Amino acid sequence: MIPPPSRRLRVALVEDQPLFRSMLERTFADVPDLEVVVAVGTVGEARRALTPGVADVVVLDIDLPDGNGIALGVTLRRAQPDLGVLLLSAHDAMDLLLDLPRDVAHGWCYLSKTSGTSERTLLHAVRAAAAGETVLDPALLGRVAPRAGSAVARLTQRQYEVLQLLAQGLSNAGIAERLAITEKSVQNHVYAVYATLGIDAEPTRNPRVSAALRLLEETGPPL
Repeated sequence: MIPPPSRRLRVALVEDQPLFRSMLERTFADVPDLEVVVAVGTVGEARRALTPGVADVVVLDIDLPDGNGIALGVTLRRAQPDLGVLLLSAHDAMDLLLDLPRDVAHGWCYLSKTSGTSERTLLHAVRAAAAGETVLDPALLGRVAPRAGSAVARLTQRQYEVLQLLAQGLSNAGIAERLAITEKSVQNHVYAVYATLGIDAEPTRNPRVSAALRLLEETGPPL
């Protein structure tokens, strides 16, 4: 949940590597609209500290010494449905998002610790998760291709480019700037993507989240 302008976005960190956790704390401390309210290293500590309402978004390492970050995220989300979740992992495991229970699948973002993620991408993912959106690691998305016979494979090259940028959490304006086309053209491409993938543009579930997860589901390493 994005807080009102009068309040900073409250971020919780669950990361077992002290050096990496302190680096994240310093990064967020330098951002005026963010505030680190919890910084712990285990599932047990997180469960005790992260009672509903303490944080707006949690940055979770997937591999924790006493449990799994994804399972922890599911538990926290069910206790606080508007909690954003950003997963960090040393491994390429974006497809784990496809196994999330449907009732908690919105507002999860995924970044790799080893893909060269920039500070700008990290901060964008934190804010997107808090807003209930999905952001996938740009570098990892650049390493996949549509699976033969899938709906994603039926997209034109331009539509596929738009879908990849959408999955990175870019707005229509951001996509237009990146591709040097008009926002109207982007909107038309987005609607064409939804139509090809069979995604309702006005569902109860955010269609951009659905499109990002479909991209994840129907792509893999190039043959």
